[in-house]
Amino acid sequence: MGTVFSFDVRGGEPAAVRAALDEAVAGLHRADEVFSTYRDDSQILRLARGELTVAACAPEVAEVLELAAEAERVSEGWFSTRHEGRLDPTGIVKGWAVERAARRIAAAGGASGVSVNGGGDVQLLGSPGAARPWRVGVSDPLRPGGLAAVVSAAGTTELAVATSGSAERGPHVVDPRTGRSAVTDLLSVTVVAPRLTWADCWATAAFAMGAREGLRWLESLPGVEGLLITAGDEVRCTGGLAARLG
Repeated sequence: MGTVFSFDVRGGEPAAVRAALDEAVAGLHRADEVFSTYRDDSQILRLARGELTVAACAPEVAEVLELAAEAERVSEGWFSTRHEGRLDPTGIVKGWAVERAARRIAAAGGASGVSVNGGGDVQLLGSPGAARPWRVGVSDPLRPGGLAAVVSAAGTTELAVATSGSAERGPHVVDPRTGRSAVTDLLSVTVVAPRLTWADCWATAAFAMGAREGLRWLESLPGVEGLLITAGDEVRCTGGLAARLG
């Protein structure tokens, strides 16, 4: 998936945790093989070319496409699996894969706390210790090395943090209405939600919408909070985000 993954696992029986980690890493490599848009022999490209049907693909393909269809519906088309007229579900795959890896480790390894970070998008489960919540720093797109906020998972057993923006990767979010790079007043959108599958999608969709419409839409989603930073260094937040900072 062209990025770095890191794991932080607390508690559990060491041998079981190691086996669960190995399984999770293998699952991430498998997701890359199935969904890569850079490998000509990946199932998703073969599906896009009409060489395979969904039924002939790995079960994960149907699962991801169903989730992507739901994301497109909820976002009113601002999240899309089409790019330049071709099937491309990469906007959902990384968040889905990271969340799945975290849940595999928690279930199989007996860990009391799991954090999986895929290129800055994080799924948190459990806690790192007694009375100690997981905390995730949100990068400041205008101040390299600085933090715009720190998100706390206090009071919940699962939390995800995903950021979409142009500060590190340049313009890469596509406006599904035009097929070109999104023209937006935003530099970054960070979404906080229980599941990274959705947090990743919602951050992408809100970034494409722009500050005003993106904030309004995120406010309408239950259990979802957002932090939006504009090119003019203006910070906009959903009403409940303050309860998640610390």
